[in-house]
Amino acid sequence: MLLKRMAFLKRMAGLALVGLMFGVAGFSLADEAKEVAFPRLPKGAGKVDEKAAKTFTTTESGLKYRILREGAGAKPTARQTVEVNYHGWLDNEKVFDSSYKRGESISFPLNRVIAGWTEGMQLVGKGGMIELEIPAKLGYGAQGAGDSVPPNATLHFLVELNNVK
Repeated sequence: MLLKRMAFLKRMAGLALVGLMFGVAGFSLADEAKEVAFPRLPKGAGKVDEKAAKTFTTTESGLKYRILREGAGAKPTARQTVEVNYHGWLDNEKVFDSSYKRGESISFPLNRVIAGWTEGMQLVGKGGMIELEIPAKLGYGAQGAGDSVPPNATLHFLVELNNVK
């Protein structure tokens, strides 16, 4: 009986070690394996690469992203200003904001937006397109954002990085 218990504990310790390794790496195997359809592109958006990721990667903070088009230019840092076109929606597919619908891009300092944007936009190069799934803690949190984003909402964005300044 003691030998069986020791063997069981050894197996559990090994599984815990594997879990820790993946936790430290900042992603989950379940997230990595789940293929997700590409979002509907708003009018005016560029094309998605043929070889674009069909799965999301999850960072240590909980941000999920996938590169839909590789950028040829430099990736921004949190201290730079970016010019983007974006399309944002909620889990229920309700669009809450879109520069495409307004017909003009927008520029802003990357360190003056929600944490999910600051982190996510540093992962794509100029000319690229990224899809972000931002958990509430990296978005607007428990307070939400006016009438368009309810409290504790997961935010979804399609973003094209036009320029880095």
